[in-house]
Amino acid sequence: MSFYTAIDCDLDAFGALVDQTLDASTVPHAVAVEKNVPIYDASVVATADRRALLTEWAEVLGQTAGVLVIKGAVPDKGLLDHVSDLFDRIIAEEVARGAGAGDHFAKAGSNARIWNALQKHCLADPDSFARYYAAPAIDAVCEAWLGPKYQMTAQVNLVRPGGAAQTAHRDYHLGFATADQAAAYPVHMHHLSPGLTLQGAVAHCDMPVESGPTKLLPFSQTYGPGYLAYHQDAFRDFFEARYVQMPLEAGDALFFNPATFHGAGDNVTEDVQRLANLLQISSGLGRAMESVDRDAMCRAVYPALLGADDLDAARMAAVIAATAEGYAFPTNLDSDPPVGGLAPKSQADLMRDALEARATVPSFLAELDALAERRAP
Repeated sequence: MSFYTAIDCDLDAFGALVDQTLDASTVPHAVAVEKNVPIYDASVVATADRRALLTEWAEVLGQTAGVLVIKGAVPDKGLLDHVSDLFDRIIAEEVARGAGAGDHFAKAGSNARIWNALQKHCLADPDSFARYYAAPAIDAVCEAWLGPKYQMTAQVNLVRPGGAAQTAHRDYHLGFATADQAAAYPVHMHHLSPGLTLQGAVAHCDMPVESGPTKLLPFSQTYGPGYLAYHQDAFRDFFEARYVQMPLEAGDALFFNPATFHGAGDNVTEDVQRLANLLQISSGLGRAMESVDRDAMCRAVYPALLGADDLDAARMAAVIAATAEGYAFPTNLDSDPPVGGLAPKSQADLMRDALEARATVPSFLAELDALAERRAP
């Protein structure tokens, strides 16, 4: 099989995978296993053999539960409160100037989000940033899944009382694609995608189940065609009937394989402002070998393509793929938000649209200028 299709999505096969029970003997460093989720104390990083612990976490994230909790990952509650206050100030400042209009899953204003919270935190308060990310357990789980030289990013999410749940989904990379887009990738890329990122969240307040901590379906990351399946109603209904939630205390961290079926829960409390620092950590290996100025290339080749009446659609597509940046990320999500979808338009999308519309050269160059401005850090 070279490509997954919708008919490959078998709910019975999916159910057989998630019906498994995590064998506690396979997670000897855990202090407990609850709802198929192993729970660790952050102190294990200092006491365990590092290679053995990282091997265990890699197996959990890849082959078994797909999810783990680290208690006390950021143990200093005073530091957490300080950073939470900083996040609140950043949110208030961004709302005051009309920022934060785009979000993947929530209507603007219903909750609050800080895009690129990592950089904003670092520049606003380097001292607390250093102490906050001086977290050996977080470093260890990132290395367990991604190896060394990983790259951290963070987005703060505040869900107010009454905040609605998300539908079941997978995450970046192929989780940010439509079913048709995901089906265009060969099977081995579906298996590779989860190995490129790790999803995590640091709780900045106590999160009882009623506040809507992440809904999770352990073992679901092992299902091959899951990037197509999660779009189907039958799989989403199955998720809603079977998900688990892990209550967290302030300073605890939850990590999961991005292919795990998951979604934020309903905040049905009257007084819990569910504040989490969402971590998305990327492998250092997902980089091109050379730095290429694709903006300059697009500017140079567009006039030639506009006048190339002898190039059919297939040849035109090949030129665009060789010239323009085809991927929407990384970008500045404050100014280039994913409004109307999971990803903003890429440079290649703009070139393709311009050629189809027979846009003039000055018009296309203006589009490139605007894109560069939106994507600038």
